[in-house]
Amino acid sequence: METSKQNKGMFWSFPISHFSYFFIWAIVAGYLTLWLEQVAKLNGSQAGIIFSMMAAMSLIFQPIFGYFSDRLVMKKTLVFIILGAGALIGPYFQWLFMPILDETNSFVVAIITGIYLSFVLNGGVSVIEQYIQRASVTNHFEFGHSRIGGSVAGAVAAFVGGRLFLWQPNSIFWAATVTALIAIIMFAFFDKINDDNSTHIADASEKISMRDVRHIFKLRNFWVLGIFYMGASALYDVFDQQFVIFFQTFFHSVSAATTVYSNTTTIQMFIEMILMIPMPYLINKIGARNGLLIYGFITALRIIGTALAPNWIFIVVLRLLAGFEMPLVLISIMKYIAGSFDNKLYATVYALAANFMKQVSVFAFSALAGNFYDSLGFQTTYLIMGSFVLVVTIFAAIFLEKDRIKNQTTVSME
Repeated sequence: METSKQNKGMFWSFPISHFSYFFIWAIVAGYLTLWLEQVAKLNGSQAGIIFSMMAAMSLIFQPIFGYFSDRLVMKKTLVFIILGAGALIGPYFQWLFMPILDETNSFVVAIITGIYLSFVLNGGVSVIEQYIQRASVTNHFEFGHSRIGGSVAGAVAAFVGGRLFLWQPNSIFWAATVTALIAIIMFAFFDKINDDNSTHIADASEKISMRDVRHIFKLRNFWVLGIFYMGASALYDVFDQQFVIFFQTFFHSVSAATTVYSNTTTIQMFIEMILMIPMPYLINKIGARNGLLIYGFITALRIIGTALAPNWIFIVVLRLLAGFEMPLVLISIMKYIAGSFDNKLYATVYALAANFMKQVSVFAFSALAGNFYDSLGFQTTYLIMGSFVLVVTIFAAIFLEKDRIKNQTTVSME
């Protein structure tokens, strides 16, 4: 009974930490483009440099952060560096962005901004996620239950972000600063680790070396997992990039399409939040490998089905499947890596297979998809995308090794 109470006390701060960090992600990603256009007066090409730099720098930050996360194990040094940089988002956009733009040119400020935001967001996300995943092992709670905080952050940011932007555009960045400071407080004073269970993740004295990292590249299963993620998860993101444009073609007015799309997205997010609760238990039952494969087949179904949908009602139904996809892949990939690779290299494997390779694929497929939209149309492009996801998922079903650990963490929040 006392252990149960201790575990309860060592869980509830982590969803708040998840919320605090992912609120930064959600509000910056949701309103940065609008701010760059209306406040900074950058054109599409200039703003595009920022996002290109964010994607490019993530390819550098993610493997480096993964390596140092594995060396630090449960030390919070890198976590505080990421969050400290996040706390400066408000001051940067309020007092530095425009002076740099005035004194130099849009190209320089775009590069600086892209590097900075990539450090906090694209690179930092794996640091925060991996720390909380390891905490879930030491404290005996399900990572997915903590990740609900991130889903709630997306909904809250969407609700308050627009109102903040209309009131004062720069306030969206100060909101990010506030939640970064809350995250720092949570990690510093409330996110406690059960040291008695720390041996479940790694011996802190056993530091990884570059030799260990190089060994990862010799593992066939690492490449199979990476190829699957490059094909399935990356195309999940690429498919969604211009989906709203395709969706509008089924309506007589943009406003009607926007309203339906907004309502659908809201319902999708609620489905995602609700499913985050039972999903860890489901994955424990069916196995993480099967969870990844189901995710791949659902993604293929959603993309191909959208291409063949006769009206917007079918598309909305298929769109709601995204609420199932996100919990599936988030929980499954965490559990699969924990059950199939050396735990002391957990963050490195995650950063390389689930982040680095995915970003490379997103970068390549985004440009290719854009050209296909123009030359072949949305439906044909979606059929190609969905078929590719299906082939990659079948490839994973044949070659992806079974996870060695089926029930990795089973503790309720009670």
